[in-house]
Parts: sequence; structure tokens; C-alpha cells
Amino acid sequence: MTFEQTGIKPELLSAISEMGFEQPTPIQEKTIPHLINNKNDLIALAQTGTGKTAAFGLPILHNCDVNKKDIQALILCPTRELCLQISRDLDAFSKNLKGFKNIPVYGGADIGKQMRELRNGGQVVVGTPGRVHDLIRRKVLNVSQIRWMVLDEADEMLNMGFKEELDAILAQTPAIKQTLLFSATMPKEIANMTKKYLNSPDEIAVGRKNEGAANVEHHYYVVHAKDKYATLKRVADNYPNCYAIVFCRTRMETRDVAEKLMADGYNADALHGDLSQAQRDYVMSRFRTGQLQMLVATDVAARGLDVNSLSHVINYSLPDDPEAYIHRSGRTGRAGKSGIAVSILHMRETGKLKQIERISNKRFERKEVPGGEEICKVQLMHLVDKVAEIEVNDSKIDPYMVEIMDKFAGLSAEEILKRFVSVEFNRFLDYYKNAPDLNVRGQERKTVDKRGGRRGESGGDSMNFSRLFVNAGKKQNLNASRLLGLINDHSTRKNIEIGKIDIQRKFSFFEIDSRFEKELIQSMNQSSIDGHQLEVDRVTGEERVSHPKIKAKKKNQFEGKRPAKRKRTRR
Repeated sequence: MTFEQTGIKPELLSAISEMGFEQPTPIQEKTIPHLINNKNDLIALAQTGTGKTAAFGLPILHNCDVNKKDIQALILCPTRELCLQISRDLDAFSKNLKGFKNIPVYGGADIGKQMRELRNGGQVVVGTPGRVHDLIRRKVLNVSQIRWMVLDEADEMLNMGFKEELDAILAQTPAIKQTLLFSATMPKEIANMTKKYLNSPDEIAVGRKNEGAANVEHHYYVVHAKDKYATLKRVADNYPNCYAIVFCRTRMETRDVAEKLMADGYNADALHGDLSQAQRDYVMSRFRTGQLQMLVATDVAARGLDVNSLSHVINYSLPDDPEAYIHRSGRTGRAGKSGIAVSILHMRETGKLKQIERISNKRFERKEVPGGEEICKVQLMHLVDKVAEIEVNDSKIDPYMVEIMDKFAGLSAEEILKRFVSVEFNRFLDYYKNAPDLNVRGQERKTVDKRGGRRGESGGDSMNFSRLFVNAGKKQNLNASRLLGLINDHSTRKNIEIGKIDIQRKFSFFEIDSRFEKELIQSMNQSSIDGHQLEVDRVTGEERVSHPKIKAKKKNQFEGKRPAKRKRTRR
């Protein structure tokens, strides 16, 4: 199918032709004709990077009335980066539509300027839930007459804790509208959302639900925890042309890894929640233009990144939510290109990997961490290729050739070549001389210590874990990502190892490095989540029911009730 066959307006066809698009992607091919001719609600399941913006944007632009300045479509997305990306795409698609205007609204920017733009009018608003909700409450943004409601990356919006804002926003929209939900995964929360927000929706899926991208290879290495950074360096050195996002678990880990990479001479930088908007824009601009080879980021910070040519996604730490892996790996292998998703694991994470394999329906290939000799050969051939392909400017070089030849008098061509190669190559030879084998061989045993923590028993990789209880769960909109954020915000230490997370309805459990137990308990007990005062305590047993707070709760159910007296009978 061609874009002409989808039925969109000539003004849109000319714009996308100028952008270099010739054929629609699978999700566009299925979605665009459907939305142009159909007013039913829609659930569209497709991976990140498959062209979802055009899939919903082109039909909205096709049907939009540019003569009216009232808001006709509201597009919600999880991050300001994705908001700006969608807005830029809509501007590009609509360049030949006179009178059309889309207005991006998001946190971290001047709200006064956004309010002025809304008062001047436009047909489409693209925004993050928090800022959209704020503007509705200020009575500046009126969504009571919209015709289209788009929830883009709906699973991510729920993961980031935007459920309350989504409920409040949708309550202000008209009952009769077309709601379009786009998501990469289909967890239970999204299924519940569709029942609540959508009316008998049609469903379009590209690939299987929750399945990883088809053109991405999934590799993993198993090493001791202390060797994870050394392994990351070897992966980078083994792929000299890699253009990658390195995913870390916390902001502290992100800063630590990025600082180490930069200190070791790698072209890298960090992207995390502690950066100002100006700092984020600067880092992302350098990464998009290829000035940075590796961007070290958290899941939240990397959402919405508009980069289509990543060669690698590197999981320095696996995400706690297995479905988050699908989002991570979907950032490479985009626009028809192939990519590699690499995971650096220690033994305690191998079980989590099997869970991700099952959910994503992908087979992960265990790789050997490359040795020093192997990396040196790769780097040498990379250097030789660069020299062989370099463009020579004869007019600039020729005037110096006589003097250059005098410098090399008495040396053969082979000796000269060796010296030039050694200028760049010697540092790799020095660094990887006698490089140790970082691979974990065989299986590593784990025991449960007397305090309830787990301890590895090989290679100096041992660590005690404490199991903590917190009186918040799904009812308080707590999920694994949000809990990690709380732990990160209330800790002053870097690289706190976090084990299993178990989110229940009204309470949760999580494991942390025992050395930081007291500090974290004290800090989190002085905080709250959405007005709910947190209570954090240490669990001494492995079973949930063993926790004293749960025992006390069960005991209180019987308070005030005495057992009936038994009648005494005479003998």
C-alpha cells in the first residue's frame, strides 16, 4: 500500500512526500484508512519507533476543520520530550494546511506563554497529563467540545503515576468523541483503562501483544556485580561504532556510570531527573546530532527520545517491570533498521531475565564477555578501515611530502604503517594487557542468611539484603518505578543494590542492601505519597504474613469479641 491509497488529503501527501516517506509502516497501513472512514474508538498496539504519530496524526489532520479555532483534538503523552516530538511531526505533516495550529503544553516550560497560545486558539493540543490538568483547572484549556482524544504510550503514563490526572482530564471531555489508545504493551492496567475510557473499541495490533521488536537481537552477559562497569567498557570497545543508550536503575547509578565513562575518555553524558530543562535539552541535542556516542539514562528520563538510528540499547541494570524492557529494546531497530539489546547481568538477575523472555516472546542469547585480545583485534581493524577510507586532500598535503619523506628516511613502508597504527592503537594494547576473564562460569549458589537476606557465594560478589515493608501499594498508585523513585529520593548513597519488589494492594515489600537499611527507613518514614504518610519497617521473615504490622491488623479484626462461654453440666 502507498500513502495515496490510504485516502489522505493531497496537502498531507505532498508534505510527507517532501519528508521522504514513500510507504506507510504496518501500523500506519492498518490505522490511517480505518480512522479516516470510521468513528469507533480504537486500541492500537505497536512497538516504539513504528510510526505511531503519523498513524493517528494524519487521520486527525485529514478530518480536522482548519476554519475553526476551537480545540478539536487532545493528544496526551507521558513526557515533554515525546510531547515536543509529536508537535514537531504534526507541524511537518500540516505544513501545507493553511490555518492549522497545534499547541504543545508540558511541565518545565513557561505556563504563561502556553496560556497565551491557548487563548489565541488552535485545533490540536499535545500535552503531558500534569500540565494539561493544570490548564483545565485554570479554565484556560477547554476540552468539552473535542472530537478526538488520543492516549499515546498509555502504558507509560500509567507507569509514571498519571492515573488520577487521566481520570480528571477525561471527566472534562464530551461523552461523544473518538478515543484512540496507543500502547506498546497490554498490561492489566491498560485492559482496565480500555473498559473505563473506551466504548466498544476496535483493535489493531502489529505483532503479538507485549512482544519485542522483530529486528532486534537480544544478548546478555553474566558477570559478578563488581565487574559490571568493566563489562560495559568492553562492550563499548567491542562495538567501536556503537550509538547507544545505557539504561540504569536510579539517578545516582546514572550519574556514577556516566562520570566513569567520561573520565575514561568515552564520548558519553547522563540524562536523569535532577537536570534542569535547559540541561536536558543540551544533552539531548548533543546526542541526537551524534556528538555523544553513549547516553546514560534512567527509564523516565529516556522516554520520548526522538532517535531512530541507535545501534544498541545496553541494560546496565534490568528494569523491575519486565514490560519496561520492551520499551527499552524498542528504541533500537527502528525505521526498518536492525539493532542489538545488551543486558549485563549478575547471577541474581537471571531469573528476571527468564520472565522477560516469556513476556516478550524473545529468545535471549548468552554471550561471552570479549577478552583483551579479541577487543584489540576489533579496534585494530576499525582503525585500519578508517585509514583506508579517509579522503586525502592532495593539494593540502603535497607541499609537505618532501619534508615528511625525509622524516621517514631509512624506514620501509611496512614500518611506517606500523608506527602510524600504533599511535592510536597502543593505548588498547596497554589497557587490555593481561586482561582477566570477566565471565561467570557455571551456576552461583545463593543462601538465605539468618537476617532474611540473600547472599551470593562466589567471586567476592556477596551481599546481604534486608526485606522492608511499606504501608502503600496499588491503592496509593504505587508501582515498581515509583517505589524506585522514592528510594532514590530518600537515599544519599550511590549504587544501592535493590532486590525483589512485591507490590500488593495496600502494602508492598522490597529488598535493599542491608548497609543502607537504617538510613532509608528513617528518611522514608518522614515522607508521604499523594498525602498518604509512609510507614517503613524491616521484615524479619520471608513470608508476608510474618510481618508484625500485618499480624496486628489481623489481630485487630477480633478485638472486642470474646469467645462464647461453654455451658457447664453437672455429672
